Amino acid sequence: MAIKNIVFDFGGVIVELDTQRPIDRFREIGVADAAELLDPYEQKGLFLEFEQGKVDLETFRQRLSAHAGKELTIDDIYYGWMGFMRDVPMYKLEYILALRARYKVYILSNTNPVIMRWAKSPVFNPTGLPLTAYCEKIYASYEIGLTKPDPAIFEYMLRDAGMDPAETLFVDDSRRNVEVGASLGMKTYLPGNEEDWREAIGGLLED
Repeated sequence: MAIKNIVFDFGGVIVELDTQRPIDRFREIGVADAAELLDPYEQKGLFLEFEQGKVDLETFRQRLSAHAGKELTIDDIYYGWMGFMRDVPMYKLEYILALRARYKVYILSNTNPVIMRWAKSPVFNPTGLPLTAYCEKIYASYEIGLTKPDPAIFEYMLRDAGMDPAETLFVDDSRRNVEVGASLGMKTYLPGNEEDWREAIGGLLED
């Protein structure tokens, strides 16, 4: 069956992630156990609650302040989270824009309001286009209340967008997420770290 929809993960696929810098930054502002709480695929503890939308930004700030034993500001929170964001390769965004001429493109991401505020703003990349310009819709974990690899977040997306899994290509840098996507009937691709996946994706779309 021909592919009609392409679903991309955000961090690690569209944008390049720095996994050490956010740990260093959160430690710098007083979160001594940041290494145990932060993960490039699915967060832990309070950080996971934030990405699942169980706590809002102010509650996250208050609870992390109590955890750190010092008052943290909203700027501190942004400083920590934005440490993940390393580079936005324009060649990937340009390729995705070209794909939109023939396919419906979606984003499914474990993320939070801090990262999405930046991604949906004109400062996301040098062209001034926000992430929303590159897809039909962003399915963000904190808005849905679920995180990958829970199959329910995939099922929500498929149902909401009216996608047939057999007509959908799912691209994610987490092996577990890709396994879940495949179990639901989607065609999948697992890119390597910092991979230029354009040729591989093109090949899959031609099959």
